[in-house]
Amino acid sequence: MLGKVDHSSSKGSSNGPDPILLTLFANRFMSVAEAMGRSLRQTSISTNIKERLDFSCALFAPDGDLVANAPFIPIHLGSMSFAVKYQMKLHAKTLKEGDVLMTNSPHAGGSHLPDITVITPVFNSNTNEIIFFTASRGHHADIGGILPGSMPPTSVSIFEEGAEIESFKIVDGGVFNHDGLVEYMVDKPSRYPGSSGCRNIRDVESDLKAYVYREALEYDKRLNPFVTLVVEDYGLATVQEYMYHIRANAEMSVRNLLRDVAKRAGNNVLNAVDYLDDGSPICLRVEINETEGSAVLDFEGTGCEVRGNLNAPVSVVHSAVIYCMRAMLDLDIPLNAGCLVPLEIKIPQKSLLSPSRTAAVCGGNVLTSQRIVDVVLKAFHAAAASQGCTNNLTFGTGGKDKDGKAVAGWGYYETIAGGSGAGPGWHGTDGVHTHITNTRIGDVEILERRYPVMIHQFGLRHGSAGLGKWHGGEGVIRDIEFLEPMQVSILSERRTRQPYGMEGGGPGALGRNTWVKQLRTEDGDLDPHVRDSIVPTREINVGGKSTVYMGKGDHLVIETPGGGAWGVDEDAVHGKKDGAPHIKMWEPRGSVAERAAAQAGF
Repeated sequence: MLGKVDHSSSKGSSNGPDPILLTLFANRFMSVAEAMGRSLRQTSISTNIKERLDFSCALFAPDGDLVANAPFIPIHLGSMSFAVKYQMKLHAKTLKEGDVLMTNSPHAGGSHLPDITVITPVFNSNTNEIIFFTASRGHHADIGGILPGSMPPTSVSIFEEGAEIESFKIVDGGVFNHDGLVEYMVDKPSRYPGSSGCRNIRDVESDLKAYVYREALEYDKRLNPFVTLVVEDYGLATVQEYMYHIRANAEMSVRNLLRDVAKRAGNNVLNAVDYLDDGSPICLRVEINETEGSAVLDFEGTGCEVRGNLNAPVSVVHSAVIYCMRAMLDLDIPLNAGCLVPLEIKIPQKSLLSPSRTAAVCGGNVLTSQRIVDVVLKAFHAAAASQGCTNNLTFGTGGKDKDGKAVAGWGYYETIAGGSGAGPGWHGTDGVHTHITNTRIGDVEILERRYPVMIHQFGLRHGSAGLGKWHGGEGVIRDIEFLEPMQVSILSERRTRQPYGMEGGGPGALGRNTWVKQLRTEDGDLDPHVRDSIVPTREINVGGKSTVYMGKGDHLVIETPGGGAWGVDEDAVHGKKDGAPHIKMWEPRGSVAERAAAQAGF
């Protein structure tokens, strides 16, 4: 436990921070975010929050800058500051104790619509001034739109992706606004042609109540216990002083990193380019000022806005950059706004990284962001390409029927791991959520218990890793059988352009999505006159972005990309190796194996 501080003996900003207190406060602030996360997970009910951990919690300074976070989802954390600052400008001095704000609009600092942000101001009980903000952002499996899961691979407008909320006071003076939530989540999205409102508002509302439980519903008992305890221990002046010092420390660390990169490269100008599967380029030119330890990151030359959903909001671009800066630092410091201070990020207008307000963006947050990370790390010569994808799978039922009537239903969403890229001195990692994703995948037991599906295989995709001195990570195979008819969608990248290797290393394998379809008379692909004890199937490559209405017994087999390798494997070139290292063969287990064993023993 950290004891109380004698403020008279603590070093002020004029003398620089006390290094011991700097470390203590950094960890104390991170513990605040961790405690928020534990509370959210324990009180939520959805698979996405409770099992997949697709949420983030963070602490923000009074000016809206990110101060500290726990190791949650980097794509959330880097962009949440944009959302906090937007709400500050919108509401100015009108916020009061017990107010909680909700937003998900990309125009208002959001990432994509399923990521809902809940922001709580924390007030000084003596002056009634805001002294902190706490915020949580989580992915919700369905918020309406044209398809269950609210991640439609075919969307061309943001109105097709579900409810968009610029600003909503979900809690006003401690009173939860249920009617307003239903209006925003159910009624408004359903007014767009072809779109539905949230298909499972009860789950979404329950999770949102988990967000605000401690901060709002009990504000009169303990305003925000996690933060106020820190203030009680150290005093507000010291706490806010060290908030500044933590950001300043991150700023100085990035400045030193930039100087070191320019020195090692022997050049202060770095360039990189990579392409999305549709051919859209993402270009980056980095110009480092060694004297100041600053840099300009210019994305000029990046492709224009796309008629699809791979457009990435400006806040997402900043998230990807701040993640890369923090990842390249060999220091144990919290990811915070200080990492961006030495950087000037230039994003061309009308590009896919600065799309118009109505552009579809659900894929930009999860796919384009990964490509931005690869491009930044490529420019800094830090690592080969990772899978560059999150393999977004959604399935469910409900929405509007052919007559336009609302039908009750549900939606499920998950991201699927792949291989990470190798670097100078390390191999890539097999079967991992790479870079700014950092979520878990749905547990097989939970998935099969809650939804009408069966997982036939989930294991490493051997042979998908790039080969080299330092090999890339392997992708995975996930084979899902659908036990009822339902709409199934996949939104993925790296299906036409391989994750590249560096310094002569080989590329990772392309991903592939295969629909194993049962032949049916009603579909016209089964001859009713053919009698066979084994029902034949068709294997159909559905491409990287597709939605299919699958029948009972159909499978979707998702093979995710591997990571690129680093360096030439000289031994392999000269024939001194036998081949791939020993790997343990996959063995059937779990529910599929149990069912097969039961059938065999019957």
